[in-house]
Amino acid sequence: MHPASLRALARLVPAAALLLVATACTNDAPSSSAPEPVSPQASTAPAATAPTGRTTAMNIRLTLNGHRITATLNDGAAARDFAAQLPLTLSLRDFNKVEKTADLPRKLSTSGAPEGADPKAGDLAYYAPWGTLATYYRDAPYAAGLVPLGRMADGGAEHLATADEITIEAAP
Repeated sequence: MHPASLRALARLVPAAALLLVATACTNDAPSSSAPEPVSPQASTAPAATAPTGRTTAMNIRLTLNGHRITATLNDGAAARDFAAQLPLTLSLRDFNKVEKTADLPRKLSTSGAPEGADPKAGDLAYYAPWGTLATYYRDAPYAAGLVPLGRMADGGAEHLATADEITIEAAP
């Protein structure tokens, strides 16, 4: 692949991860408007349940450099598919000094996902073209193919910059 194409793709990946995180409490239907980010309080509260009994968010726990960090997954198809793979321990690679990426055991469903996302520090996302988890420790530009998965509680992103491994599990 041409270096210019790789650079363009690299700019798109972080943004997509941020959008995924920013949509922490959305339905599966595509929307033309950007979803509201999940508040830090939502990250530590129990998962909400819709009137139909369907869970709208899932609390998870990340371990980075020995620090336990709470996070909340949204209710999108990709986030539910990701949650079904937990617990996971993944090796992290730095990407553009903005995010840490990791290969997932299998690709996630992108049914109903937005075309891309604009990631912010603390976002968890899935970069569909490469099948990777993207975790952001800095804000990044819009990226096509980035599917928001959830968001870390305040302060969680600061531990990403130096982490080489991440353990992700359902919160007790």
